[in-house]
Amino acid sequence: MDSDQPPRLALLACNVFAAELDLFLPEYPNVIVHRQFEIGLHDHPETLRSTLQGAIDEMDTLQNIDAIALLYGLCGCGTAGVRAARHRLVIPRAHDCITVFLGSKERYAAHQKQCPSCFYYTPGWNRARRVPGPEKLEAMKNELASKFDEDDVDFLLETERHQWVLHDTSTYMDLGTPDAETEAAYAERCAQWLGWKFERLRGDASLLRDLLAGNWSDDARFQTIEPGQRLLHSPDEHIMRTGA
Repeated sequence: MDSDQPPRLALLACNVFAAELDLFLPEYPNVIVHRQFEIGLHDHPETLRSTLQGAIDEMDTLQNIDAIALLYGLCGCGTAGVRAARHRLVIPRAHDCITVFLGSKERYAAHQKQCPSCFYYTPGWNRARRVPGPEKLEAMKNELASKFDEDDVDFLLETERHQWVLHDTSTYMDLGTPDAETEAAYAERCAQWLGWKFERLRGDASLLRDLLAGNWSDDARFQTIEPGQRLLHSPDEHIMRTGA
């Protein structure tokens, strides 16, 4: 949608983008209301889906918006199945938030081809301590200690560390938020602790900005879900599609 008057939006976003939204939202007064949801919902796709659907249904009661924007990707099929009722939905055509940080699914695919063993770090993922590093292990240990005995905790922590062996590079991206340098340094410290390489990629805010502005006419970049449709997974380069 491209017009002189941008659509009035309700924005539903993962709080991995909290700092980025603090930075960019003041430039987009057409975003009438926005809500953020815990990053941990990614661990439970069905819960993510039901949470978003509940918020979509709530936004459908609003009289002063034209559309609902989802600042998510397919996210392990956690967004697949959400339905549009009164208002159209729009979502970046993306597997996950890394596409948004890099600006396009094509750039993401190209980087993954170049560095298939990378693990991606961003300010939001860092703050949540959901990236490989000593703080994640400590956070896991504290959480697991209340549920399991010591031997089980040690086993689960070792299992987590074993998953990290599949990676050898910490790839950090940011969109110019005030914490960018601090979080880049954190990602580099994690890489040193892990014995990994470190690289920093320049982020591209164009996909995020166009979502907020309502510039959705490029079907290769955005998926629109019209009232009566659901968002579905597409097992090809389109990533997502719609259906009844």
